[in-house]
Order: sequence, then C-alpha cells, then structure tokens
Amino acid sequence: MTASDHLSLVFAALADPTRRAILSRLARGPATVGEVAAPFAMSAPAISQHLKVLERAGLITRTTQAQWRTLTMEAEPLDQASAWVEKHRREWDLRLDSLEAHLKTMKTQPKNTNSQEAGS
Repeated sequence: MTASDHLSLVFAALADPTRRAILSRLARGPATVGEVAAPFAMSAPAISQHLKVLERAGLITRTTQAQWRTLTMEAEPLDQASAWVEKHRREWDLRLDSLEAHLKTMKTQPKNTNSQEAGS
C-alpha cells in the first residue's frame, strides 16, 4: 500500500464522529472493547465495524488476553495526517499571501479613467 493510500484510510477513518470519539477515549489510555462501546447507543456489530475501520487505518491496535480485548491508540498515522495537512497549509498560506499582495497592488494603482472609451 502506498503512503497516499494509507493516508486516505486515515482520513476516511477520521471522517466519522463515532470513530473520532473512540480515538478521543483511547487518547486517555488503553481500554477494553466494552469500555469503548459503553457510551454509544449502537449494537456490538456496529462498534466492531468502527473498530475494524480504525484498525485498518493503523489508528488502533488490539491485543487479546484471555477473554479481554484491549484497544490502544496508535499516534503515528495521526502524525502523518497532521504533517500532510501542515505541509499543504503552508502552501495555501503562501498562495493567500500572494493573492493579498496582488490585491493591495491593485488598490494602489491609479484607476483607468478610459472606461467609457472601452464601452464605445
């Protein structure tokens, strides 16, 4: 899988508010599936689907000890997504700064008084 494909999985996983809430919970520390599922009014299969999406994106890992399944958040994919956003934010900021400079230049230039001639 290429880096951009993996980044797509991360952004797709983050697009859902339930998955973001799960990650927020796991940011405080590892938890069991039951602990993660408790605040949500949804079926166990629905929670399981959300966890699979997060796991496929590399945002969580599962460990099993006896009958307990513990979930842990993985920060690296979030760091990669953040780095991508930051890189593009710098590019967008440069473009906006350039546009702002151009608009300021346009405001300070004398207006063309021959606008009537252009219409005839």
